Amino acid sequence: MIVDVHTHCLRPQHWGREFDEHWKPIYGYDYPDHTPAEFDAAMSAGNVDVAVVFGLTAAAVGVRTPHEFVAQFCRETSTPTVGFMSLDPLDADVFDQVDEGMELGLRGVKLYPVLAGFSPADEDFRPFFDLLEKRGLVVLWHMGGSPSPESTLKYSQPLQLDDVARRHRGLRQIIAHMGHPWQRDTVQVLRSNSNVYADVSGLWARPFDGYLALMNAVEWGVVPKLLFGSDFPLWAPGDAQQGLRTVAAGSGAPLPAVADAVVDEIVNRDTCALLGLELTGA
Repeated sequence: MIVDVHTHCLRPQHWGREFDEHWKPIYGYDYPDHTPAEFDAAMSAGNVDVAVVFGLTAAAVGVRTPHEFVAQFCRETSTPTVGFMSLDPLDADVFDQVDEGMELGLRGVKLYPVLAGFSPADEDFRPFFDLLEKRGLVVLWHMGGSPSPESTLKYSQPLQLDDVARRHRGLRQIIAHMGHPWQRDTVQVLRSNSNVYADVSGLWARPFDGYLALMNAVEWGVVPKLLFGSDFPLWAPGDAQQGLRTVAAGSGAPLPAVADAVVDEIVNRDTCALLGLELTGA
């Protein structure tokens, strides 16, 4: 069974001005738009059985994906999906937004502290995380670098999540992208906290860092905490799987290869069962 735990459904207009002004000049492309049918085709080509789907929200920079859009996108796909709401805990009505998302069948939360401008470790957010834990929601964090000058990079350091994990032992969390470029720190957070996982999305984009991240996970014994994610539409799931295997092989460098079984284990992890996720609908 292949679960892609990191796919996006947001439209270019959900980015406001942020992508065009701060990301496009660096990456050189428009944010790729896609229909539910195109999503299904990519998931099918990558043999994905279940996909976790979400948008982005960071009020400070005008980025917001409505809950209803995510729920509707999930309804229009033939791929079995688990919809996540995207939240900004700095919103005054964020508790109401949690209720709204759950009523729509969304079963997790995507958080983006580097752009939203909040510290995950701040004690002021304890009631927010208490609520998410009480409701049984899974949190997926964007942790890691950002090209935007609006970013606050210190809020994206994975070690901040150690504080969240220790305060909220029942809150299941996923660190996206293994927290690149701080993957070594992410491995230590995974090792210390049974309720924290990481996805490998985008690891292949910087092959040497990606290779070191996988080998570090092997050496510290946290491979069972790694989840497959493609970061669609930036990568299709099939391309992501191939990229992961290429990185694991050491890209031809005279380095010890990560065993194929490690990649197979990550790609075929039953993430839904591991995290207790129910399908939003197809």
